Amino acid sequence: MKVTRALEPLRPLGQLLIPARLAGLSLAFLKATALEITILAGHLLLYPTGIVQERRSPARALPSAEDAARLPVQAAPPVVLLHGFIDNRSVFVLLRRSLAQHGGQQVESLNYSPLTCDIRTAAELLGRHIEEICERTGSPHVDIVGHSLGGLIARYYAQCLGGDLRVRTLVTLGTPHSGTRAVPLADAHPIVRQMRPGSEVVEELARPAPGCRTRFVSFWSDLDSLVDPLESACLDHPDLMAQNVRVTGIGHLALPVHPAVAAGIRQALDFEPPEAPATAHTGGLTVA
Repeated sequence: MKVTRALEPLRPLGQLLIPARLAGLSLAFLKATALEITILAGHLLLYPTGIVQERRSPARALPSAEDAARLPVQAAPPVVLLHGFIDNRSVFVLLRRSLAQHGGQQVESLNYSPLTCDIRTAAELLGRHIEEICERTGSPHVDIVGHSLGGLIARYYAQCLGGDLRVRTLVTLGTPHSGTRAVPLADAHPIVRQMRPGSEVVEELARPAPGCRTRFVSFWSDLDSLVDPLESACLDHPDLMAQNVRVTGIGHLALPVHPAVAAGIRQALDFEPPEAPATAHTGGLTVA
């Protein structure tokens, strides 16, 4: 007896491509993980150098009327770097060098205590530091670059404590603006609980903020293992001038280290924002 077997139905092209896409994603994830481990090892070596606060530059004398006439119409404000959870200013060694070499701005790194248990309190202390920097440098404004929790502290200062009078541009790197569900075992720490979706702090930041003068630029990565969901690192608020930049190919720890991200940060700080508030999602930044 002859048996005829029916041919297997042809699969759609999209199904044929799925394994290839998964393989590509897996390879990218492995490369990003290897880079994260390398950066972590290097950062652990540098960590002791950033425990103490940075030495401050001496106060800058205000220019005379004659000197002021020869100065540019609007000098670039100082740049303040603010680290993430259980970290210190040593994470910004490479970024600080990049900003100083290319932008010419005065760059300062701030430490807040690893024992900090409240984002609101940390934001108030940041405000005092910003006032001291403005008084010492003679600049009415600063720009801030905040990594992870540092970006959330800086945003609370600018949005909820009147810091928009001082902060011209706030750049955040892997900051969980809408909260993160990653590392659930870390909930024992109160500041981690404040970074969870639906926390009081996250709800405060979601409230209306009419007239906020600060411009926000949020860099978020598609391979960030500490922000869950990933899109939580995007800043989406109807009252804020916000720009979101997707970074592909690197993880959370690489954001303040990678040279391509540093170039994006320099571009963000050089940009003159429009007058009207607007929220925009930009094209992605692919790093090798």
